[in-house]
Amino acid sequence: MDFPHNHSTNSPSSSSSTSSSTAHQPPPSTATDNDPMHSWWESVSKQRSRILSLSSLLPSDGITLSSLADSDRPALSLLSSLSAYSLISSALSSPTSGSGSDPLCQWLYETFQSPDPHLRLLVLSFLPLLSGIYLSRIHSSDSSSFPSLAGFEAVLLAVYSSEAKSRSGKAVLVQIPDLSQPSLYHTPRNKPVHDRSRQSVGVLSPPLEPHLAVKSTKRAIIVGTALDCYYKQVSQMPAWSKLEFCKFAAAWAGQDCPCRTKFDSDDHQHQENGNGNNNGHNRFFREDSGFSNGRRSRSNEDVDYEDDVIKEVVVETDNLGISKEDAENLEKKGVRIPLPWELLRPVVTILGHCLFGPSNSQDVKDAASVAIRCLYARASHDLAPQAILALQSLIRLDNSARASAKAAATAAANASSNANTPSKAKKPEILLVSK
Repeated sequence: MDFPHNHSTNSPSSSSSTSSSTAHQPPPSTATDNDPMHSWWESVSKQRSRILSLSSLLPSDGITLSSLADSDRPALSLLSSLSAYSLISSALSSPTSGSGSDPLCQWLYETFQSPDPHLRLLVLSFLPLLSGIYLSRIHSSDSSSFPSLAGFEAVLLAVYSSEAKSRSGKAVLVQIPDLSQPSLYHTPRNKPVHDRSRQSVGVLSPPLEPHLAVKSTKRAIIVGTALDCYYKQVSQMPAWSKLEFCKFAAAWAGQDCPCRTKFDSDDHQHQENGNGNNNGHNRFFREDSGFSNGRRSRSNEDVDYEDDVIKEVVVETDNLGISKEDAENLEKKGVRIPLPWELLRPVVTILGHCLFGPSNSQDVKDAASVAIRCLYARASHDLAPQAILALQSLIRLDNSARASAKAAATAAANASSNANTPSKAKKPEILLVSK
């Protein structure tokens, strides 16, 4: 992991960037650094230089990247280009990627060191893919067949160090409401001094320690902190970046658990019966108790139960508006990995945005819906109370939102059909006038 020492002018990427940027030198002027026009041109020149250096690493589609570099907003043009994202994604997914000498990882590392916010945003957009491939390879059964992942770790450490520097060694705290009050709105604005000491403060994230390498005991906090940095900019991320994250999150939870839709079916049965029937929960815990070291002994009762679960999966995916083929496509990336709370907390936070972000497409919302149900099943097996409560809330909100949208669509369809239905012509009224 020698990326920090690769900033000399003798490096291949630096020389290519310098030579390629000569065609885009600003015209001679007497502008100072305080001139907005000069600052804008300098930013555009840096972005063009970085994109042109990237095109030298990916020569198969250099024409597309060069055309993006010639735009007025090179970094944002590359961020919104699906073809460019697919090209870089295929390079990062290569079996030989991620090593300490990987030129693409070196480009991501050096680009993130730039003070330009658009270039840093561009690097963050690939963080779900990079972290997904990294964690999947680390925890893969044949991890010894992959090369060293020092290149991926260098990029993750760069993002982690940036976030640690921005926090200045302080923990991220959250103010817990005073539960002695009837509601949040009854809390006095100006509390006495003796009452302020009773206020509860929760630690959302502890202070971050500096790290020079990714150790196995610190891997979760490093990747989780990098995802926190991604979440700060998630509203500006393209849809395919969010889709990559949802796919990996579903795969990290494990694809072989049939009870990922049990919460939906149990909640549906509870609403239909109205008497708190716990048969679904009893069946769930019966199935869960059969697990031992990640495996489950099969019996005739288990086979019958799995047949019922398969039927419920089909019903619930239909209720969610997600076809079985789409659900399978959303879970085809990555492998099952350990999910401590340091890593799972930012994952759940990002999925919450993907599920309810107003600007997100329906594909992103459907992918997030599948991912949170897979994570809920995993958290139920792991008996993780924090994750269970958080994911239950997301599932309930998702069901409520989809039910409201379905009711609104039905009402609109009925109104449209009523408006298009021709009504019978009324007979003219005949007024009898006496003479």
